[in-house]
Amino acid sequence: MRSIISGIFTAFALLFPFKLLAQSSVLVLEGNYQGKNLIVQNPFTASGVGFCVYEVTVNDEVSTDEWASSAFEVDFNLFQLNIGDVAVVKIKHKNDCHPKVLNPEVLKPKSTFDVTSMSVSEKGVLKWCTEKETGKLDFIIEQYRWNKWIKIGEIAGKGTPDEHCYSHKVIPHSGENRLRLKQVDHTGTPRYSNTKTFNDPSIPEITFNPKKVSKDITFSNETLYEIYDQYGNIVKRGFASKVPCTNLKKGIYYFNFDNKIDNFIKK
Repeated sequence: MRSIISGIFTAFALLFPFKLLAQSSVLVLEGNYQGKNLIVQNPFTASGVGFCVYEVTVNDEVSTDEWASSAFEVDFNLFQLNIGDVAVVKIKHKNDCHPKVLNPEVLKPKSTFDVTSMSVSEKGVLKWCTEKETGKLDFIIEQYRWNKWIKIGEIAGKGTPDEHCYSHKVIPHSGENRLRLKQVDHTGTPRYSNTKTFNDPSIPEITFNPKKVSKDITFSNETLYEIYDQYGNIVKRGFASKVPCTNLKKGIYYFNFDNKIDNFIKK
């Protein structure tokens, strides 16, 4: 019986030698190549014999870097990556120790875009082209209304340095319109394009009535609007030519519409 059990154990060990003899872990980093190498701090194993890391792959290709040292670089030049390319780095190590990547931010996308053109069509479509993107970040489209910049849309950037063009439908207001693009990368600091200004002569100045409301507010044309109560809480928002107000409590309300700021009283 003992010989049978011993034979089964030996066969199992031959089939799964890695699991039995050396348990391991994998540290995975994913991002976009930004032109800089990763620096890895590589401690000894818990036994003090040999270093922690035993293999590094980039996009599943084994790196030929020398990692048998207390610190090493993952050299992306060995893999012929272009700026903005996806990079998946797997650092395989023994599970009784923990390597540390000292600069993981080098794989995080940065806002580096340059706008080569920006225009607004007669149908109210904002079009822009960029170059020098180095990572996939969203373009946030902002419009200046009511003495503040407001978000009106969001489009995913392509994230590579060659030229890319994008478009987004906007809702102009009467008078001068201002638009801009924004990206926020891992630093948390917004980065803006130049402002695009334009006028749409087909949009008349919008008025509303009545100033003292019992049922509805009526606009002279469709418009974006926001309604705030006296405590600054937004109670209604939309795009319409009429706003039902029967569900509002009595009192004064502050009103943004077209490119104007006003107020009304709910009776």
